[in-house]
Amino acid sequence: MYFSTNIKLLRKRRGKTQDDVAFALKMKRSTLSGYENEISLPTIQALLAFSKYYGVAIDTLITIDLRALTESQFSQLERGGDVYIKGSNLRVLATTVDRHNEENIELVSEKAKAGYTTGFADPEFIGELPVFQLPFLSRKNKYRTFQLSGDSMLPIPNGSYVTGEFVQDWNTLINGQGYVILTLDEGVVFKIVEKLLEKESKLRLFSLNPEYEPFVINISEIKEIWKFVHFISSEIPEPMIKPDDLIRTVTGLKKDLNFLKSRLAKE
Repeated sequence: MYFSTNIKLLRKRRGKTQDDVAFALKMKRSTLSGYENEISLPTIQALLAFSKYYGVAIDTLITIDLRALTESQFSQLERGGDVYIKGSNLRVLATTVDRHNEENIELVSEKAKAGYTTGFADPEFIGELPVFQLPFLSRKNKYRTFQLSGDSMLPIPNGSYVTGEFVQDWNTLINGQGYVILTLDEGVVFKIVEKLLEKESKLRLFSLNPEYEPFVINISEIKEIWKFVHFISSEIPEPMIKPDDLIRTVTGLKKDLNFLKSRLAKE
């Protein structure tokens, strides 16, 4: 049971003294000290009080060693991402850290994507991926970079590297936002998302390239979701056609069409 170490860690992360917490929970400081030093066991009422005060479920306080969490995982917990409270399924994320215990950004290249489909939860597989750091990204979140293949997300070029932020609670998905999604059948895909969670437990996925039709995927087929942050490419994306250019293009096509019609009529 990790209750004693967990409540001590949570108190220190908030910068609180034993007197501060004891006063807030309406208990004696000696009682709190007894809990933190495993001298006494908490009552049900005490467990409820600690759970409410820290916003962490009783199950988590008792059964999860919070000292083992990375900084990004702890930040998610403190922001209300406790899976027991949310009632969502726990998504175990294999990850790596540098010598300073900071989260790495693992790189899933095109060659590694096939293996990632089955090895995404394997610490040994993840540990063999190339890693790097980007100083302008928050240390409180977990990021991973995936290499794109194909033209379904043009104007983002084929071969680009897309970095995503790990999404723990899928209820926070935003319609119209881009996400890298690991699926059972499709593998790793990068798409624009429409949520259909409440009524159908599904997502509708759209490509930026209009030549590709949207498709629907059941949430049970999804293993991971990463929110789009940025992409890196050695190619300059194709420029968008300006309205004036588009009008001129359409006008020219109409003239060509009329010319062809008149020519066919003469023949």
